[in-house]
Amino acid sequence: MADHMDTARLRNIELFANLTHDQLQLVADLIREVKFRKNEVIFREGVQDFTLYIVVDGAVRISRNIEGIGEEALTILRDGAYFGEMAIIDNQPRSADAICHEACTLWAIEREPFDNLLFMNKDLAYEVLWSFVRTLSRRLRETNDKITAFFAMTRF
Repeated sequence: MADHMDTARLRNIELFANLTHDQLQLVADLIREVKFRKNEVIFREGVQDFTLYIVVDGAVRISRNIEGIGEEALTILRDGAYFGEMAIIDNQPRSADAICHEACTLWAIEREPFDNLLFMNKDLAYEVLWSFVRTLSRRLRETNDKITAFFAMTRF
């Protein structure tokens, strides 16, 4: 579990930036720290895994395996970024692979205790869910830009 000093680090993470000190402590109490070696798989596409991860140190590659081509990196996430939130929100299998791009330390938050925390603390839930919405919206816009660029390139 994260200690009291981690609440300051939690505040630097976009997902938790608007939480009060007491709310941050409630979140910190749910965190377990995990370490991965370079190229170690954190999770694979299609797996039922309901953990939200925050990059504390190092880098994580989010990718998909494309038949006949191989691994296609979608993004590289570094300190402060989080991933795995889709499985927390929609209860569906993983939509991509998460692979340790560099040796990394992650904070992991399991869905069930996180859901319970959000259910019991409506103000905290409001802030976290709006942060999720902003992140998902930004990522969708980035994906739209990539698709547009891809189709523009294929016209030549």
